[in-house]
Amino acid sequence: MTKNLFDRRTKRTRFRLVKNAAGRPRLSVFRSGRHIYAQIIDDKAGATLAVASTNEKESKAAKSWNVAAAAAVGKKIAERAIAKGVKQVVFDRGGYIYHGRVKALADAAREGGLEF
Repeated sequence: MTKNLFDRRTKRTRFRLVKNAAGRPRLSVFRSGRHIYAQIIDDKAGATLAVASTNEKESKAAKSWNVAAAAAVGKKIAERAIAKGVKQVVFDRGGYIYHGRVKALADAAREGGLEF
């Protein structure tokens, strides 16, 4: 069964993350055409620790699909993770290429205090 390139990149990325995670939770990113979502997942416990997105009521902006909105989500996920006691994570970009909105989210999360 052949998979598309996105699925192959996702599988390859997750394989490398699990191999090098050392028990840290992962910061997973999902990007749609209009919104961007981030969540911190503890794979050992199978639980989501923190969630942030541009689709939340308090963060609805005029444009939720630009780089500035992604950076706001990065700062928000960092605040919520630190409030839960999570400081070190592994960045899971999924099958998305590391540029644009994904890079802006990651940079803002680092500025907010997350280490990865």
